[in-house]
Amino acid sequence: MHFGRIPLELNSEEVQDYLYELQKRSSTQSQTRFKHTIFGLRFLLKSEGLPYDHLLLPSVKKTGTLPAVLSKEEVWRMLRSPELLKHRILIGVLYGCGLRCSEVCNVRLRDLDFDRKILHVVQGKGKKDRYVPLSDHLIRGLKTYIDSENLENWLFNGQAGAGSGNRYSSRSVQSAVKQAAKRAGIMKDVHVHTLRHSYATHLLEDGLDIVSVKNLLGHSRIQTTMIYLHVARSNPHRAFSPLDTLFSQCAVQRR
Repeated sequence: MHFGRIPLELNSEEVQDYLYELQKRSSTQSQTRFKHTIFGLRFLLKSEGLPYDHLLLPSVKKTGTLPAVLSKEEVWRMLRSPELLKHRILIGVLYGCGLRCSEVCNVRLRDLDFDRKILHVVQGKGKKDRYVPLSDHLIRGLKTYIDSENLENWLFNGQAGAGSGNRYSSRSVQSAVKQAAKRAGIMKDVHVHTLRHSYATHLLEDGLDIVSVKNLLGHSRIQTTMIYLHVARSNPHRAFSPLDTLFSQCAVQRR
């Protein structure tokens, strides 16, 4: 320990001195330790019923990183690239319903309501249920897939004896998505969550309001959803490159 005492025995100046030393170091490891130290101290103060300003803790700046998003053409290529119908349906459910990796692993046959065209997401992140629409195209694919597989409980079965009640593992889902992106010739770093990011962005681009997108994603705070407003290309003020007008204007003038 830096001072040889527990944090609650330190005054705010000693804490500030230690945090300053961490922040002066330029390595990524030191910056990570700086953030984790603040988070740990916040948790300690909260556990003891003390306010954050008891130790005058600084705020932690969030990085301005925006999520990677696929174009609709790239999603289409990913949907067509897997050899296995199971993997094509898996990608269709991830993108078409905006599910997290753990959520798609937990989908049971009883969660699908083809008559009402909805999927019941049971106990998603934050232990919250929600309903998301099912596309007619996805329903047709799901029916074909279910008829061709010997399914009893989970929509996506894992290997027998693999644990988790014989459901598909998160690692298997990640691997299927990675392989599909590679076969589709997509150069972006694609993860399962990339399909969820693309789902949210494309809904906004297609005109759905931000509150509805928030509810479909299962976000507890609208601020979490609003990051997609920085990614979505929406009319009527769609951003464009000046090269577009440069080429069109110059081409007309040179005729």
